[in-house]
Amino acid sequence: MGRLLTDAAARLAAGGLVAFPTETVYGLGADAENTQALARIYAAKGRPANHPVIVHVAPEADLSYWAGAIPAEARALIQAFWPGPLTLILPRAAHIPAAVSGGQDSVGLRCPSHPVAQALLREFARLKPNGQGGVAAPSANKFGQVSPTHAAHVRAEFPELGPDQLLVLEGGPSQVGIESTIVDVSRIAQGVGPVLLRPGHISAAQIGEVLGVAPARPDEAAPQVSGSLKAHYAPRTPLRVLPLDQLLDAAGRDTSAPSAGRTAAVVFSLDARRAIPGVDWLECASDPGRYARDLYALLRRLDGQGYDRILMEQPPRAAAWQAVNDRIGRAAAAFATDGA
Repeated sequence: MGRLLTDAAARLAAGGLVAFPTETVYGLGADAENTQALARIYAAKGRPANHPVIVHVAPEADLSYWAGAIPAEARALIQAFWPGPLTLILPRAAHIPAAVSGGQDSVGLRCPSHPVAQALLREFARLKPNGQGGVAAPSANKFGQVSPTHAAHVRAEFPELGPDQLLVLEGGPSQVGIESTIVDVSRIAQGVGPVLLRPGHISAAQIGEVLGVAPARPDEAAPQVSGSLKAHYAPRTPLRVLPLDQLLDAAGRDTSAPSAGRTAAVVFSLDARRAIPGVDWLECASDPGRYARDLYALLRRLDGQGYDRILMEQPPRAAAWQAVNDRIGRAAAAFATDGA
């Protein structure tokens, strides 16, 4: 891996793209200070130019290089959760390109815990004249689609990009499986915040324990962040999320018609299944952590198996399931008008 990491860091320094593993999902990385490299990320993903990306930094990075201010609340969260699946939104330092933030005056920073990500970030920083290399890296997938949790997912997502255009680092399956928690602390000086902009593995309760105050819900003036669109993280196969009784009703509907296609029904217990022609039953994890870890790989697998629709049982509404409900809710929203 040593030579490959060296080559990957050199690729970043030359303005190229490198996909790399993190504990959350695989990221599509480029030099966060190179506007042409950032444009390559947006072009590869089909991502709107006003949609910000997250800057990944090594554990020893000087955050004052990236952020114009680092409030005490941010330092407390860093002490508690970095390296780890937490992104902080901070005031953007004046010399950091606005392109990394979708033109906003804030910047998202994260220090991943995955050893391959950390090694890449350190090697890249070593190549930078100021020693402060940061890698802008949204999830390594087409915009709005299911995030990748394996290197093979990345290669399948970008078949048009050969090895000379995209270097993919292997790092095994992502252990968290969904994107990082995002907390806005960019407006502390104005008396606003902290604000939970995207739920994730690190919960609102954990953030509240550290700060002594629960994070607020997003307000109209909150910065735009990755994964904040109503419809996101969607498979290509129409998806609905339903309570079990409604799922069973939907699974049995129209399956006897000659034109009926195949249905994947994902439930918490196979005891709920019925003998319905054309319906394949799959049992999902009853633990929210494992459910999150398996979610994207499951959706990608079902996408490749020729199903006409996916029906998923609604997970519990408990706080522990907030991040999972956020992701599958946004995935289903892409098909809200679909009659699947």
